[in-house]
Amino acid sequence: MGPLTFNDIISTEWNYVIALIIGMAFGYILEASGFSSSRKLIGVFYGYDFVVLRVFFTAVSVAMIGLLYLDYFGFLNFSQLYVLPTYLNAQILGAIIMGFGFLLGGFCPGTSLTALAIGKIDGWVFTAGIWLGIFIFSEAFPLIEDFYNSGYLGYVTLMDQFGVSPYVVAFVFALVAVSAFTVASIVRRRVKDVQY
Repeated sequence: MGPLTFNDIISTEWNYVIALIIGMAFGYILEASGFSSSRKLIGVFYGYDFVVLRVFFTAVSVAMIGLLYLDYFGFLNFSQLYVLPTYLNAQILGAIIMGFGFLLGGFCPGTSLTALAIGKIDGWVFTAGIWLGIFIFSEAFPLIEDFYNSGYLGYVTLMDQFGVSPYVVAFVFALVAVSAFTVASIVRRRVKDVQY
């Protein structure tokens, strides 16, 4: 639980218990939102269902604003948050591969596990593909290690990259989210008119 463990507010053991509970709650919310259905997930690419876009934009916006409030009131220090390092070349290729897999299979890794948990066959197949991909990547890693480590930019954030405060980033992201919701509603109405 990040800074809670870092500041010795909770122990490492409780950290794992809380993480397990949050993970199960997240899976339940994904399933309750319909994210175990590949048709619902793939709908964003075809313009007939934008629940995925709305849920994830909302989740990121709420988390971002929540973190800003926690920082503002002194409950959280941004310097204690872990930021994944940027390896630009490998991450661009990984995004292309994952996007292509998402478009073909209708699942991302998390949603495929949600489908697997409720016994959907396509979730089982997609999850097996993930494990196969992990195995191939692990075995091939010595051959691609140089490419994997290329394009290293360090622990980059939008605030650092553009020299702006986190409040500006949150405001711009909120504007992008509202714009995406508006465009999604227009596209969905037009696609619905064409279908019916």
